[in-house]
Amino acid sequence: MSTPPRTGGVGDSPTVADRIRRIQQSLSPAELKLSRALLANYPAAGLESTNSLAQKVGISAPTVLRFIGRLGFGKYRDFQDALREEVQARRASPLTLPARITADSATSELASVVAETASKAIQHTFSVLPEHEFERAVALLCGPAKRITVFGGRFSHLLATYFDLHLRLMRPGTSVHAVNPHEDPGFVVDLGRRDVCVVFDFRRYQRDTIALAKAAAGRGAKIVLVTDPWLSPAADFADVVLSARVEAAGSFDSLVAATALVEALVFAVHARLGGAADERMRTIEAGFGDVTTE
Repeated sequence: MSTPPRTGGVGDSPTVADRIRRIQQSLSPAELKLSRALLANYPAAGLESTNSLAQKVGISAPTVLRFIGRLGFGKYRDFQDALREEVQARRASPLTLPARITADSATSELASVVAETASKAIQHTFSVLPEHEFERAVALLCGPAKRITVFGGRFSHLLATYFDLHLRLMRPGTSVHAVNPHEDPGFVVDLGRRDVCVVFDFRRYQRDTIALAKAAAGRGAKIVLVTDPWLSPAADFADVVLSARVEAAGSFDSLVAATALVEALVFAVHARLGGAADERMRTIEAGFGDVTTE
């Protein structure tokens, strides 16, 4: 039985944000200024007219058009059409996303479609992952003077907990607050420039998570945001943005690709910390001792 493609996703094509981040390191100063303006108010900034966007950024209209061409769009209208499609995808929910598998799908087909969809989501996530952004995230997470706090939303807090547990094994002082600082009134007050907040937020973006991240940024903390291809509003004030695909075989978005991205961060942090992390983990393991079963 053939299955129709699931709408509300990004398919095989990179998002506009993916395209921008992919070329950021090769941009001219004017183009870099434009790229930052587009990502800081994504995707709304790109829905303005060419002249309006150029005027707000402080560059020429021809520069805007050259930049759009570098992204792979023949016309400015094509660029805006792509953004409008992303706006619709941002608003998708389990009630608007038709599943690729249905009640009458064979069990073998169900498993096959789930595996194929998850595999493609992982591949697409890493194919557009900006190396410089990933490196910045790892550098922040490995800074010896940094205090790390990880938090997320209703579902994404599971990823936050998973990541937090690994970081606790590898470096001291990883978390200075509970994994769910939404419930800690002193969380923001205690933040400063030595803090790094790793924030997980996926569509439909959670207001309290965004507000907490914004407040943390306002206190001088660095924000590492893990989000979907359409970018949580928290991207507006994040220092590092890493996106993961969320395509799924069913009506609910998947965290499989995001989990793979988290595991890549764990691996990179472990490799960067090296012997110090290994020594800490050996001490922790020795404290647990051997576990035997009868």
